Amino acid sequence: MRMRRKPRLASRIEKCAHLLIANPETLCGRWLEEFNYNKLHIEIGCGKGNFSVNTTKNEPDTLLVGLERISNVIVIALERTEQAKLQNVRYINKPADYLPNYFGEGEVSRIYINFCDPWPANKHQKRRLTGQPFLEMYKQTLCTDGEIHFKTDNQPLFEFSLEEFERCGFALTEVTQNLHKHGIIGVMTDYEEKFHEQGIPIFKCIATLSGGRFS
Repeated sequence: MRMRRKPRLASRIEKCAHLLIANPETLCGRWLEEFNYNKLHIEIGCGKGNFSVNTTKNEPDTLLVGLERISNVIVIALERTEQAKLQNVRYINKPADYLPNYFGEGEVSRIYINFCDPWPANKHQKRRLTGQPFLEMYKQTLCTDGEIHFKTDNQPLFEFSLEEFERCGFALTEVTQNLHKHGIIGVMTDYEEKFHEQGIPIFKCIATLSGGRFS
C-alpha cells in the first residue's frame, strides 16, 4: 500500500531545511570539524525522529545524523527536532546504500539500527541492514572500537544478525532477548513504544569493532 503524501510536504521540509543535509558527500570526512562536536553518531532508518531527538538531548557533545529515505516520514523528525530546538542533530533524506560517500574512513563512533525491515525471504538477505554487505560498508566508516547498537522485535532477524556480526569481526556485548523485562531501559523509538505496550519483547545487542575496521 502506497503511503499518502503528507499535506504541504515540500513547504514543511523547507521550513526545517537548516536541519537537512542535501549533499552529505560534501561533508565526508569533516562532519566534526564543520559542526564542532567531539563524536559522530548516526541512526540508520531514523523514522519520525523520536529516538534521535531524545538521544541527543542527553549527549550535548555528540553530533547525531539520522538517515531516512522516506520524505513523508523524515518531515516529522525534522519538525520534532525544530520544536526541541536541538543544535546537535542533522538529517539525510537518502538510503544507507552509499554510506561511505557520506562519512569518512573511521569518522563514526556509533551506528544505531532500530527496528529495520527484516526482509524475511532468503532471497532478500542482502537487503538486511545487519547482513554482511552492509556490515562491511559500516566498517569503512566506524572508528576502531566503534559500535553498532541494534534493536528489533523480530527474533529470526536478531539471530541472523548475531551470526553476521561475529562473522564480520564484531564482538558482541549486552545481548538480550527482552530488553525492557524489568522496566524501560534507554530511549525508545515510536515503534518500540507500541511494541512494549503490546507486551512484545525487544531484542538488543551491541556489536563492537574491536579488531579494527579491516580485520
